[in-house]
Amino acid sequence: MMATISLRLSRRDHELIKEYAKLKNISISELLRNAVIEKIEEDLDTELFDKAFLEMQRTYTLNEAKRELGL
Repeated sequence: MMATISLRLSRRDHELIKEYAKLKNISISELLRNAVIEKIEEDLDTELFDKAFLEMQRTYTLNEAKRELGL
């Protein structure tokens, strides 16, 4: 089952989106769906990167490093 979402746009934004979708030979629904999904994925990737970066900033003592590496 497909769900429907309503979106209010100015006339200018509607024309821009409609013409861009036409240029790409896709429906407005497909254009907006792809854009939203892409944005969500980008944000999730950024969150994962930020988390990994923070973990990389952690320093370890020699004993902690040996323990982590099983030495």
